[in-house]
Amino acid sequence: MVDQSVSFNEEQSVVERFFSSIPIELCRRHLFCFDADSGETPRLLVSEATPLFVVDAVRRRIRFALPTEYADAPVIREHIDRLYEAYRASSVSTTNSAFAHEADDVLLSSNDETMDLLEDQSDTPVIDIVNRILFEAVQQQASDIHFQPNESSLTVRMRMDGVLFDTREVSKSMQEEVLTRIKVAGRMDIAEKRLPQDGRATVRVGSRVIDLRIASMPSSHGERIVVRLLDKSARLYQLEELGMDPLSLQRFRNAISVEHGLILVTGPTGSGKSTTLYSALLELDTREKNAVTLEDPIEYQLEGISQTQINLKKGMTFAGGLRSVLRQDPDIIMVGEIRDSETAMMAVQAALTGHLVFSTLHTNDAASAVTRMMDLGIEPYLLASSLVSVLAQRLVRRLCLECRAPTEFLPEVGIKRSEFVSKGCDVCRRTGYRGRLGIYELLIVEEEIRGLITRRSHSTSIRDEAVRQGMQLLKVSGDIKIAEGATSREEVERVTMRASM
Repeated sequence: MVDQSVSFNEEQSVVERFFSSIPIELCRRHLFCFDADSGETPRLLVSEATPLFVVDAVRRRIRFALPTEYADAPVIREHIDRLYEAYRASSVSTTNSAFAHEADDVLLSSNDETMDLLEDQSDTPVIDIVNRILFEAVQQQASDIHFQPNESSLTVRMRMDGVLFDTREVSKSMQEEVLTRIKVAGRMDIAEKRLPQDGRATVRVGSRVIDLRIASMPSSHGERIVVRLLDKSARLYQLEELGMDPLSLQRFRNAISVEHGLILVTGPTGSGKSTTLYSALLELDTREKNAVTLEDPIEYQLEGISQTQINLKKGMTFAGGLRSVLRQDPDIIMVGEIRDSETAMMAVQAALTGHLVFSTLHTNDAASAVTRMMDLGIEPYLLASSLVSVLAQRLVRRLCLECRAPTEFLPEVGIKRSEFVSKGCDVCRRTGYRGRLGIYELLIVEEEIRGLITRRSHSTSIRDEAVRQGMQLLKVSGDIKIAEGATSREEVERVTMRASM
């Protein structure tokens, strides 16, 4: 991440001249960089291998006799990535509504080689536009970019912390060029505009590697393209970092420690299900057990675990992949998603035959996962015997700590209590929120619930019994986060409205 103390918006002519005129690849090749942390006296960090003629050339280029200081190579490389990224971020923010400046970098890779966001330069306006949009998305930690054609312009929208924001308008005359540039990068057929297509590309920002999943679809005003950004360099989370309350965390840990059975995580798209599954796998001892995953896409690299990418175009489906995995002598299996009857049946059979199986479903709450599995053709007695637990979850936006303040109000029940609100500031882009955290609903399948499943009871009956046994509903989990000042009531109501119906 960029050090927020580094700013290039002030009148620092030496800084501006250095980063605008010295290519990053030159700094990396000869191991030198401007030291923006040196206080009032600017200096140049160099290594023992930095040639003197390079230092002299830099001084002539920026028209300033920078004093030098020796540093280790790792320190210099860290400065290069951090400071050039900060400069690029500043450049993007100061040209948010116009693209008249010289192009930054070639961000996209249309071949197998990963391109660095900060290196290659281009003088093509359309590449400049796409580069700035992608770089801004990476800087703002957006999960998706929407290129949405309208009658008079191309609207660019970004999903940040789960909410879509309009970020800029591109002129209609540039629409086809921008969309074609993205399709070329994703190795998609630029001549085919009447059918949906999928593509992918890989980019780099310093040490961060970003996978781009590109999907196009025809619309009345031109092709609509959505780019999903997957940060391959993002760190994995431990279970205790996900925001579960202590009791639910302990119960979930007990559930995933069983030798065999089916564990489901449910919620809508973008609710953090995959992150929870990865955290659960990290909790398990995979040195003594064979763990295999089937994913679409592979979002994180897990050490000691065999991960397989689903490829529908080549016939590699979840069901087919699971059939092959069972011949690999697995102890633990993670299936990215149960989408059809065949995958559901194979997951249940694997759980019944001595394997610990993790997977996800799209349901509104934990109890609905039971009826969903039955709808997919699983016999109640098989489901009752195999299902260990269901974890339903949502992601709510965190209140910005910089502008959060307590406020008192009188709820409908007539009890006065204190909550927090955020008015918005520069740190949170005037939204009042920054980052997200999870709220959870954990259903443990015990004897009484097994009986309800066998009798094909309605999900409401299963939910009521689970609550009697200690299950905390999503709404209750959200209320706890409100009381802690972590989120707002509006956020909890936004993400739990369907689950409480």
